[in-house]
Parts: sequence; C-alpha cells; structure tokens
Amino acid sequence: MSMLAKEIGFAARSLRKNPGFAFTAIVTLALGIGASTAIFSVVNAVLLRPLPYKDPERLAIVWDDLRNRNVTNFPFSGGDFRDLRQQVTLFQAFAGVATGRQAITDEASKPEMVKVAFATTNIFSVLGVNPALGRGFIESDGEPQPVAQAQSAAQPGNAQAPAGGGAGQGGQPQAAPPRVPIIVVLSHGFWQRRYGGDSTIVGKTITMGRNVGQIVGVLEPNVELHFPPKANVERMPDVWSAMRINFDSASRIDHGIRVIGRLKDGATFAAAQAQVDRLAADLRERFPIKNTAGLYMRVEPMKLDVVRTVQRPLTLLLGSVGFVLLIACANVANLLLVRASARERELAVRSALGGSRMILVRQMLTESLVLASISTAVGLILAQFGIDLLAAVAPATLPRLDGVSLDPTVFAFAIGLTLLSIIIFGLVPALRASRPNVADILRGGRAASQFGGAALRASVVVAEVALSIVLLVGSGLMMRSFVAVARTDPGFDARGMLSFTVQNTRIRGAEERDAFVRQFRERLSAIPGVTGVTAAGNLPLDGNDPNGRYVPEEQAGDEKAFRQAQIFFVQPGYFEVMKTRIVAGRALQEQDVPSPPQLPPNATPQQIQAVQAALQQLVIPVVVDEFLVRKVYPNAPAVGKRILARLGGTQMTPFEIVGVARHQRHTSLTADEREAIYFPSSIANGRWAVRSSDDRSATLLPQVRAALASVDPMVPIAEVTPIADFVDKAIAPTRFALIMLGIFAVIAAILASVGLYGVLASAVRQRTAEIGVRMAFGASSRSILVLVVGQGMRLSAAGVVLGLVGALALTGVLRTMLVGVTATDPLTFVLIAMLFALVAVLACWVPARRAAGLDPNVALRDE
Repeated sequence: MSMLAKEIGFAARSLRKNPGFAFTAIVTLALGIGASTAIFSVVNAVLLRPLPYKDPERLAIVWDDLRNRNVTNFPFSGGDFRDLRQQVTLFQAFAGVATGRQAITDEASKPEMVKVAFATTNIFSVLGVNPALGRGFIESDGEPQPVAQAQSAAQPGNAQAPAGGGAGQGGQPQAAPPRVPIIVVLSHGFWQRRYGGDSTIVGKTITMGRNVGQIVGVLEPNVELHFPPKANVERMPDVWSAMRINFDSASRIDHGIRVIGRLKDGATFAAAQAQVDRLAADLRERFPIKNTAGLYMRVEPMKLDVVRTVQRPLTLLLGSVGFVLLIACANVANLLLVRASARERELAVRSALGGSRMILVRQMLTESLVLASISTAVGLILAQFGIDLLAAVAPATLPRLDGVSLDPTVFAFAIGLTLLSIIIFGLVPALRASRPNVADILRGGRAASQFGGAALRASVVVAEVALSIVLLVGSGLMMRSFVAVARTDPGFDARGMLSFTVQNTRIRGAEERDAFVRQFRERLSAIPGVTGVTAAGNLPLDGNDPNGRYVPEEQAGDEKAFRQAQIFFVQPGYFEVMKTRIVAGRALQEQDVPSPPQLPPNATPQQIQAVQAALQQLVIPVVVDEFLVRKVYPNAPAVGKRILARLGGTQMTPFEIVGVARHQRHTSLTADEREAIYFPSSIANGRWAVRSSDDRSATLLPQVRAALASVDPMVPIAEVTPIADFVDKAIAPTRFALIMLGIFAVIAAILASVGLYGVLASAVRQRTAEIGVRMAFGASSRSILVLVVGQGMRLSAAGVVLGLVGALALTGVLRTMLVGVTATDPLTFVLIAMLFALVAVLACWVPARRAAGLDPNVALRDE
C-alpha cells in the first residue's frame, strides 16, 4: 500500500510539471465519461430499473388488435374482459383500468380537475401495492348498481365523454342520472396536497363529477400506472375509483378497459400468449363483428411494452456516446504516446538503474489511474449538467424521466468506465514506453521504435475520424428529418391559440347545457384580443386518439367494408377557429346540432322506445377529411353521401356528409394516420380553445378564468396549454434525437480534429531535422506546407472513407426515426465528407504553418 501511495504521489508530481498535458487529457476524458454517464443514467432509469411493483417481471399488459382495420393497442370490452378472466388460466389474476379527468367540487375547497383511475377492485393486489391509511378496495366495492344508476357510476370512458347533446352523446336520449355513492382511494400525493395529510380522511366523502365518493383509504407514496405513451393512461392518478360493471352482461363492442395481468409462478409469456390466441380465435368464431374486424390479442411484458418506443433511440444514443468515449480514450492514448516519447531519456535512465519492465508499466498505469480518477470526478459534474439538459429537451413521451439521477448504479457505471478507460488509453502507451532502447537513447540518439509509434498514433487518428464521421452522418440525417417534420403542415394554425379543459358536472339537461355554452362563449368572445372560440371532445395532437367504426351507407350490408376512423365531436365554427380549410361543401353550422327530446328521470320503456325510433329518423350532418374521401370515395364527390357510424348503444346511425376538410394531424406529424369524421355537438365539457389576434394566448389565462367564474365559479379549468405546445410535443422526439446526436457528433469531430492536430504537431517536432535538410537543399515554405497538410489529409481521407462505410452499415438503425430522408441519403453523406474535409484542413494548417516557418539553421542544430 505504501508503494502504491508513493507511485500515486510521483504520478501527481509528474502531472503537475506538465499542466498543459494534464489539463488536455483530463478535459478530453471527462467529456467522454460525463456524456456516457449522463446517457447511461437515462438508460438505467428508463430501460434497466425494475418497475415499482411487486415481482414486476411477472406483470403483463394484454391488448386487442383489430388487424383488418389497422388498429393496435386497443382496450378491451367488458364482455371480452370477462372471458379473459375465465378462460386464460396461466395468469394469477387480471385487473382492468381506465383513466380520465373529473371535477372535484367539495364546497369546503377550491374546485379542481383531478386525474382519476377507474379500476377493478383487484387492481392493487395485482400491482402489489398497499394502502398507507385505511384500506384498499374489496370485492363488494365493485358490485354493480341498478341499471338506471349504473350509467352514471364510475365507468371507463365516462371521464371525458362529450357532454353535448345529439351526436355528442351518440344521438341517444339522456336522462339526468342520480348521484350514486362510489368507493374511492386517494393517492398519497393528492391526500397531502389537497387535504394536508389529514389522518381522519377515511370515511369522509368527496363530490367527484356527478357522484359522491366515499374515501376508504390512502395509498402508499408514488403508486403509478405504467403503460405505453400512446395508450394515453394517466401515470399518477389522484383518485382511484372502484369500477362498477356487470361483466356478465357487459357490452362486447364498447371498448374502454386497459388490462393488466400477473402471471402465475412458473408460467411463461409464450404459453400465456398461446392461451390468449385460443380465446381470440373463439371470439372471432362466436361474434362475426370480431371476425371481420380481425380481432387478435397480444400479451406483452409490461416493462418491455412501456419502453418499446424509446428502447431503440436510447440504445442508439448509448452507442453513440460510446463512440465519443472511444475517441476521447484514443486522444488521451495519443497524448500519452507523445508524452512517453518525450520521456524516453527518463525511462531509459530508470531502466539502466535496474527498473524492471513491470515497474515501468506499473508507474505509467498509475499515472493513467490518476488521470482517469480526476477525469471521472470532473465527468460526474458534467454528467449532472447533462442530466439537466436531457430533462429540458427530452420528449414528454419518454417514460420514467423523473427517476433519472446519479444513483449508486450510475456511480458504479462511472467507476467501470474509469477502469475501462485506463485499459484502453493507458495500457498500450505503458507497454511501449516500458521497452526503451537504453543504449541508443543514453548515447543521445532517438529511439528506434519511434516510427512504429508514429504509425500507431496515425492509426488511432484514422479510427477517431472514422467514428466521428459515423456520428456526423447520423446527426446529418436527423437534421434533415427534423427539418422535414418541422415543415409538416398539421392542417391547422396553432399560433395564438390557448386550450384548456372544462368539466361542468352541475349541468342538468340540455337547456342548462346550452345556456352554459352560450354564456361561456359570450364571455370568452368579449375578452380583448380574442378573435375566435370553439370547443371539441379532443383537439389535434392533444395526445388522445378517439376512434370508432363507420361504413358507407351503400356498403352497410358488407361487414368487411367497415373501417376505423378518428371520431371528433366539435362545436359549429370549429374549422373557422382552427383555420382548417374546407376543400368541398361547407363547414358545420349551428342548425346542424340536433336537439333530441330528453327523457324524464322515470321514463317508461314505451317512452324510451318512442324517442329512440324518432332519433333513428334523424340524419345528422357531418364533415369528413380528405383521407376518408381518398379511401372511400376516390372517384366520386363525397358531399351528399351518407355513412353509418356507431357512437353509442348498439345501433349504427346514418349521417350525411356536408363538407370535406383538410386533414388535421391528430396523433403524429410523422406516422400515417386514419381518416377523421367530425360530428356537430354542443360541447360543454371537453377541450375549449380561444384564438387571440396578437399571438399572446398565454396571457389570456386570467381573463379565461374570470370568464368561467362569472358563469359558474364552481367549475374548474385544467390542462391549460397553448396549442402550439401540442405541435412542439409532436416534434420533440425528433428534436431530442437530433440534439443528442448533434452534441455527440460535434464533440467527436472536435476531438478527432484535436487528435489530428496532435499527430501532425508531433510529426513536425520529430521531423524538424528532416525539414531543415529539405529547406537547406532549396525546398520552399510552400512545399513544406503542402507536405505537412498532405500528410494530415491522407490520414483524414482514410478515416472519412472508413467512416462512410461504417455509416452505411450502421445508420440503418435510424431508419424508423427518419422522416423524409433515407438512411443512405447520398447528399447527407457527401455534405458530411466535405464538411469534415474542411475541418481537417483547419486542423492541419497550424502545424503545417509552423513547419513552413522553420529556420533551416535552427532545425539542423536541433538534430
């Protein structure tokens, strides 16, 4: 131990004598270690860390796929969920959940829109989480209510259902539902935030939506729901409500239940998938609609399913930053080789005095250890800055980002990088330096191995250039993709628009709803600078994907003709406010919103049947988008045609197309989307949007709150977001990959240029005498300049060629992330090669100028 301490002290003193070398080596290596650690911290939190459940490796998500309609990750219907529970025996249990937003309107507290999870009563046992106060759900909490009440009880899909009349509710008569007591459990965070951690909360009630909820417990901290981002499931619900559904009589065509399953001990996902396949085949055989839709089911390991969309990008970034680390290590190795050359006399003396090769190697590696240790400390500081940067630019769809930190696993990774770095950059220089030609060096000659060392340093530089070219090409491809995404027309004008969610649970009947909508629109329109007001069940790119099936009227008898479309309920004037062009026919108007009769609370079966019969005679106008026209009416005008769609109940309702709108991007700016149908509705509860004339929509929030309070102070506003943020969120994944790859590529290019400069500077120093002889025999400064630049450009050219070949082989992994450009785009490859050639010329110029400016007399005396 004392010997090691002495060698560490000697190494530290040696580095202090060469501060320029030490600073350059430490900064270079710290960049590589810091960047690698920052990216690994994300990979660790997102991909490697177990999900926060009991035995998470046994948890699965089960999906419906409607293959004939190109629909994946579809939720289950209640009837199919019952069969899943009964027939798939390799699972210990299945739990169902659906999430949404509901208004909490306790009179003692400020109204608030909260995130609600409607779940089967076994949800907590399946996940393996426990209450911190009170109890969780018990089976009786989910017992179905009488039919008249069950419509208003906690049901999946009710949380964000449009509250407008007519088409907004599927054209079905609606009676004001009674208030039904429901059983709820609070999240720990919500209990602390709204109720101040009140230990007497159990047994109290809250008003949630149109229901009164009885609080039976509070969960342990940080209970989460982990689903893929496109499932649009609230990750951290504020309130959990026991789902009340009679699964024995539940619908087979109303889909709204997300399914989580826990495998039995010893069961495999493959065996479970086989059982689920048999169930899906049975359902296709028993129900023709499921056969024509192409119903299949998938069992996905929960963790793999959650991270599937980000696994490839994060792995790509980890590989890219690995390239940066390799380049940094190569640079430091080059520095150590040059330093060993400068210390050859010292090493020869130590060898002549009896120092063995092992002692020399140990001393050199100790110096590398000191360098790597300091670099790691600096790198961890840089890594924290990198994590902050990642949090700022990462897309919202990146799961578990809030768990990214420098935890013990990340520290262990950084230490591992330190040891690996010592091996990569320290071992070869140490071995070469440990074999000095003692006799030649002590006589004043140069080591015979110099030429071998120069060749090694040149090879390292070629490798650095090749690795940096691969990163630069990847960055260039992502740059072109980002430009293509940014130029994508979303089909609407997001500038100057502010959106927010409203849920008024105090409305009773169509008259109250219409009065609220009219007054609220008037108050919003009166705000100075507001030029338009509209509302919809969902807005473009807001993260939701509402969809339903439809069929052209003339093909209604052909089950195979049914298609899946995105379904939107919008107020008249929606297209004008969104600035979406109507390309044929007209937009929706006030008179298009139907006003079906409302049933009394105790309507007789005869009254219900009479109203339903009357509703079937209504033909409600709708607007479709260009995608639907291209797919369904490619050779005929669509305006005037009729389609059938099911928006509620079991009946297909006829609608007449009165207009065709430009396609709005609703789920993605890059992926192919489904066609869309817009139904007129007097939306009260949903997403509202106001457009301002001065593009300062964010400043409107106080006036918007005041306008709502003037109509009803007990109605909360939530999810306040400029619509431009929806577009920005859609661009975020591409921008994230571009920024990260761009940073790594720039660092790699700088390090490769520094390495090239270092090799040429060392070569000029070692060839000083040769250059002096050339100049003494008449060589011009220009020829010396060309000689040195040519040497550097030959190294660069070799690296560029190898890098381009490597890029052709590796950039294929980017294929799924690229937009508007191929992974082998010739223009990108050529431009990157030209760009690095320019960088290489600049890196070669300084040592070349120094060589060209040498005085022959001085150069010859140096020999």
